[in-house]
Parts: sequence; structure tokens; C-alpha cells
Amino acid sequence: MKKMILAAASVAALAFAGPAVANPIVIKFSHVVAEKTPKGQAALKFKEEAEKLLPGKVKVEVYPSSQLYGDAKEMEALALGDVQIIAPSLSKFDKFTKQLQVFDLPFLFDNVGAIDRFQQGPEGQKLLTSMASKGFIGLDYWHNGMKQMSANKPLLVPADAKGLKFRVQPSDVLAAQFQQLGANPQKLAFAEVYQALQLGTVDGQENTWSNCYSQKYQEVQKDFTETEHGVIDYMVVTNASWWNGLPKDIQAGLKTAMKAATKVNNDTADQLNLDARKKISESSAKIHTLTPAQRGEWKKAMEPVWAKFEGGIGKDLIQAAQKANGAGKS
Repeated sequence: MKKMILAAASVAALAFAGPAVANPIVIKFSHVVAEKTPKGQAALKFKEEAEKLLPGKVKVEVYPSSQLYGDAKEMEALALGDVQIIAPSLSKFDKFTKQLQVFDLPFLFDNVGAIDRFQQGPEGQKLLTSMASKGFIGLDYWHNGMKQMSANKPLLVPADAKGLKFRVQPSDVLAAQFQQLGANPQKLAFAEVYQALQLGTVDGQENTWSNCYSQKYQEVQKDFTETEHGVIDYMVVTNASWWNGLPKDIQAGLKTAMKAATKVNNDTADQLNLDARKKISESSAKIHTLTPAQRGEWKKAMEPVWAKFEGGIGKDLIQAAQKANGAGKS
């Protein structure tokens, strides 16, 4: 009798509780920068929008500032399924596909508007799936900004860089661009650059205005040249097997959330770069702007770098990027 009463009570409890609710899909979004950066703010926007569009179906956990994994380990963590989304710099992908080296080619894109047109066009969108065979799918591109050069002298013509030591990211294309100028590229971690400039271990560097200002390079560099010679952007990447296994409604909701996050990132990045440029101009450092003729000289000097990497990237991809320059004004 006692067992019958307990069984009846259990049935009643289940009936009162209603149908069982499935646990939400947990999405771990890991990145290496602070929450106040454009990438950090965009990741939080993605969480907000995803959980609003898919209530009870997904739970997004954002881990900024390398809390889970740093630059060296995040791709491995994604491949193993320990995280579901990361957003590395485009320069970090050349070991998986040489096609993405197109974004490192110097003086290929005239401005952020041209980069947008290329990334949102058919060729740029195809690149999001260029690593699918390696287990990675890109969800979108996020801007950091156009790169500028700095040194303790004006860099107005290519010959001005000859003999100088420049810090670069770990990219074969970026190393080749300075070698082409007769300069010496030094691959250094981002966190080491200020001290290297201060001590003279390197003479110059390339980065976005916002990165230069946030790292206080204006304290250890006398001259900045507004070269806009390259881009530092990110690709938001997910594990292909995990993504392809999601229900279609979940995929659709996450894509919509990603669009909102991309807008937050790009709007924030644009404003931060404008603000940073102004603050550097108000410091003791001087900003030099290339004339159209000077820019043409730099571009011509860099063309051998395009030729060197054309085989891996693809001539058609480089041509598509060039066409984006003439498709309209940013």
C-alpha cells in the first residue's frame, strides 16, 4: 500500500510540474580582449540578442580577456568543442587557408568601405566557408580598423623604411611587406611592443589608431604616418560539426543575433579609431598624411608582395578585392 501511495504521489507531482523542458544549448564565446573593446562589446551584444531571440533555447557564456584560452590555444579549443565561438584576427588563419592572406596584402584596399564591399560580396562570403574542410565555419567579419605605420621619423616614401626594424604579427605576408622595403620584420607578441619600442629593440610598428593609442605608442614614437596600408579585422568562427548539428531555427536566430553584434562592433571600432587619431594628434607625436602620389609610390613598391603570394591566395580573389576599391565611396 505504501508503495502504491508513493507511486501515485510521484505521478501527481509530474502532472503538476507539466511537460519537461529541455536544457538550453550552452554556447561558450571565448575571446582575448577586454569587454570595453569593440570585440568585447559585440560579444556581449551577441549574447543579449541570441538569448532574447531564442528564450530558453540557448545560453551564451562570454569569456573575455583570455579567461579560458589565449591566442595560441583558442583554435585548438574550438576544434575540440571546448568552446563554440571565437573571434581571432584574420592573420591567424593562414595555417588553415592561404586565401585569407588576401587581407594582409599591403595597399590592396583603399579604405574600410572597400573592405566592407569585398567582405559582404560573393568572394568575401565564400571565404567564410574556406576552412570548412578543416572543421571551422566563419559566421561574420568584425572590424578593428585600417593600419597606420609609426617610427621615430616620418615614413613618407618607401625608402624611408629601409634598414628599420618593424614589429609584425606572426604572418608571412606581413613579414614579406617589410622585407620588400629593405626593412627588418620582427615577430613579437602584442603585449611586448611598447617595451620593444621604448628600448629600441624595434624602431617602428603598424597598427590601428585605437590600438596605438590604447597601448600608448605615442609616448615612444615621434612620428605616425597615416598609410592606411592594411587592415586588422577578425573572423567570428565556430566549430563546423557543432554548427551543422544545430536545429535550423537555432541557426537562424544566431545569425540574426550575429548581425546585430557585427553592427555594434563596427560602429564602435570606427568611433574609437576617430577618437584615438585625434588624441594622438594632440600628443607630442606628429601625424603625417600621404599625398596621392606618395601613396601610389608605396603601392607600386608593394606589388611584388602581391605576386609572391598570388599562388596561394588566388589571382581572382586579389582582382575581386581590387574591384571593391572602385565600387563606390565609403
